This record gives sequence, C-alpha cells and structure tokens, in this order.
Amino acid sequence: MSASPAAADLTQTERERILAKAALFAPPAATLPDGRRDLVGLSRAELEAEMVAIGEKPFRARQLWHWIYHQGVTDFAQMPTIAKPMQAKLAERFVVGRPEVATEQTSEDTTRKWLFRFRDGQQVETVYIPDLNEDRGAVCISTQVGCTLSCRFCHTGTQKLVRNLGAAEIVGQFMAARDSYGEWPSPKDGTPRLLSNIVVMGMGEPLYNYENTAKALKIVMDHEGLALSRRRITLSTSGVVPMMDRCGAELNVNLAVSLHAVTDELRDEIVPLNRKYPIEELIAACRRYPGASNARRITFEYVMLRGVNDSEAEAKELVRLIKGIPAKVNLIPFNPWPGSPYLTSKPEQVRRFAEIVAAAGYSSPIRRPRGRDILAACGQLKTESERARRKADAA
Repeated sequence: MSASPAAADLTQTERERILAKAALFAPPAATLPDGRRDLVGLSRAELEAEMVAIGEKPFRARQLWHWIYHQGVTDFAQMPTIAKPMQAKLAERFVVGRPEVATEQTSEDTTRKWLFRFRDGQQVETVYIPDLNEDRGAVCISTQVGCTLSCRFCHTGTQKLVRNLGAAEIVGQFMAARDSYGEWPSPKDGTPRLLSNIVVMGMGEPLYNYENTAKALKIVMDHEGLALSRRRITLSTSGVVPMMDRCGAELNVNLAVSLHAVTDELRDEIVPLNRKYPIEELIAACRRYPGASNARRITFEYVMLRGVNDSEAEAKELVRLIKGIPAKVNLIPFNPWPGSPYLTSKPEQVRRFAEIVAAAGYSSPIRRPRGRDILAACGQLKTESERARRKADAA
C-alpha cells in the first residue's frame, strides 16, 4: 500500500519540517573543552576521514572500530594491534567516551536503572530489563532529554524537551550498560547475551530525533562491532507518521506504536500528537511498514487506564482497527507516578480486554510491571535532576 503522489509530496514537506525542527534542539558538538574529538558515534566513513585528516591510512578506522565497538576498550593504550606511537597520537586528538554514571539503581526484581550525565550536564535515564526465565534482556534507551509529546499518562512527558541526544550519547547508553554487566567483547557464535535486545522506548520520541537515532542504530547493527541484528531492535513511536516510512525504508527495525486509544476523540486527549496524525493515518502507515509478517509483528502498546480506555467495546474496536496487520498488542497496566491523574485498570478488566484481543487471533500479553520501586517502569522515566529542581523551586 503506497501513498498517492500528492500525499507523498505532503509527507516529504512534513518530513523536512520535522527535521528542521529537530535541528533547533541539536546536541552539542562531540568535542571536549581541550579540543579532543569523541570517536564514539562516528560512522565508518567519518572515522576513516578522521584518520586521513591526521595523516593515517583508512585501515586504522577498521582497527579502531573493532576496539571501540567489539572489545569495548576506552583507552588507546589498551589496543595492542596499534603501535605505541600511534596510540599516543590518537590520545592527543581523540577520546573514546562514555556517559557518566550519575546514579545506578537495581530493583528488587533485578531491573537496573542508570541516570547518565553528559558533558553539558544534561541527564537521561536508561533501563535494563532482564528476562525472568532466560539469561537475556532488553536495554531501554533514551533519545531526547525530556519530551515534547505531553502524553497525559506518561511521567516523562511532564519534563519539557531540553535537547536531542547525539548518536554518541544514544549508542553510549548501550555501551555503558555493557560496561556495567561486563559484557565485552561482543558475544559471537551463538553465545548468549545478557544485553540481547534494544528497545528505543526511553525518554523522548525517537522519530523527532530521527537522524541521530538512525545513525546510532546503524552503529549498533554493524556486524563487526556491537552486532545486534535489526530483529533484536524495537523502535517505539507515538505515531510520527511521515518519519515512520523513512524509518522502515532505512532501518527496518521492529516497530512498536504507542496507540493507547481507539477513537480520535480520546487519543487527542491522552496522546496529543494524534491531533496532527490521527488514528486512520497512523494505522495506514503501519500497513505500509516493510517487513511486517507473522515473524516480525508490529507491536501496539496500550496502557490500561481504569474507566478511560479499558472497556470491552474498546477491545473490539481495537481488533477492528488492526485487522489484517501482522501484530501483537502489549497491554500495559498503568504505572502510577506522583501527581498522575489516572488509576490502573482492575486486573479482571485487563484480563477480559486481553481475552477479546486474543480471541481475534492476536497475541495480547499483559506486561508485568518491572522496576516500579525505582521508578523504572514504562512511562515512569524522568531525570532525577528535573525532580530535584522542581522540589527546590517549590521550597
């Protein structure tokens, strides 16, 4: 299913507007005060260009790529395939950076959350959610400091957008999580990975920071480095329709859509982005998304809000909306946060909703809340600095 030429022109115009707006929230340059450049976040071509610029052969970039992304080494002196004079030359001009770990918390259920601080003092939260039955799990990474979407049930949405994250800051969250779990070098040849998946579901709307997010994910997917396949990566969007097509064409990672309502009237209220890209347009974009199949289903995220969106009639309308799309529906019990206006749906109501969706042939798992005791569950992420600043203002 493809858009008409007129619709395609409108989509391109809107896409250019989104990218132009993203530029207004651009991250700071990946350069330290002393002038050294961070090599993390550079594409292969950019890394080669940096080597050529200092009079080295392009193959140096391949060596560095291996040490940075496969071995996880941050000190040039610990890269034995590079001669010592070259190590010193690199150390004068470059760094292999990581976000600073401001705090690290581990939940009673073994979920782990980091507050990462970047060079300009801005902070984001990142969460690792271990599988309860196997030695694997997903790292939930952030793409923006704050968020512009203001979804009414989401704690992150109460923190105003400060800026986008750069590619180094996005991929650096996953690398720092690996540091925490000692998972270097990159597991190969079927060796189990603890950090087996990435979900781009943390702070921010990734498709409003598309270029930095795409660059980071291409680094993650590079088979000579971090080497996660696209089927191990899920990008979650609230429905930035014009960028969904580009994401499918260029990245083709798994897609998750934050739906949360089945009528425009309600979705306009709880997901204000719907006023720009209503449900009909969003579902049409899902139908166009490449690679969707029973093996790679689109995930529809649905936060269950008591008395708001959890009726049996809404479950039946949800089934009607997604008919024909290879999909599953993640039902997410609402995770309360201080000052939130909603209540969690009653368990029996969630189960009945799930039964109706499942009876129509769609997997409808009820997500078990994880990390609630450290505010690491879905929709609870918000940087501690923002919380502390608000408390200080109120004092």
